[in-house]
Amino acid sequence: MQAHVGDVLRFTGRTVGTPEHHAIVVEVLGRNGEPPYRVRYDDGHETESVPVPDA
Repeated sequence: MQAHVGDVLRFTGRTVGTPEHHAIVVEVLGRNGEPPYRVRYDDGHETESVPVPDA
């Protein structure tokens, strides 16, 4: 997976009724656009993320 600053990552729930989460890539920490990424969620908190294949 490759991402750029400003891309939106979409995380879906694994159970019915679990809401989707969105995060904006604010920094690419890997090489050539690869994970890990620093992301900001809708509620404003930031964290590092290494998305799994189904994200």
